Amino acid sequence: MPFSTKTTRTYSLLAIFLALRAFGNLSLAWGTKHLGETLAADPRVYIRSMAAPYIAAGIAMLILALLVRLALLSLADLSFILPMTAIGYVLAALLGKFSPLHETVSPRRWLAVALIFAGAALVSSTPQATGRIEGAK
Repeated sequence: MPFSTKTTRTYSLLAIFLALRAFGNLSLAWGTKHLGETLAADPRVYIRSMAAPYIAAGIAMLILALLVRLALLSLADLSFILPMTAIGYVLAALLGKFSPLHETVSPRRWLAVALIFAGAALVSSTPQATGRIEGAK
């Protein structure tokens, strides 16, 4: 059975959201690891850090991801969207390990990533259409 336009739009926005969030977080991590100073309780350090190119790009991608998530929530149920966006944790582990960050990912974390992916796969097999709430215009 072919995907409907709404289903195609939902999965397209989901892919965009996942990419923006994963690469936004990667950009923030890369930027903060290469700052000349450590982020601390002083708010001026945070304000100055926002001018760093990778941090600014990460912030922009995460803002866009939030806007895409809003669009997703208008297309599908929260009980579908939240588990599906958890795939972002899988992408975060993969990017952390295989990007220039070269983070160490323990076997326990890989198991957690596999469980998250399995849960998202299970949720994706359920209908994602949102019904109208009574009284809503």
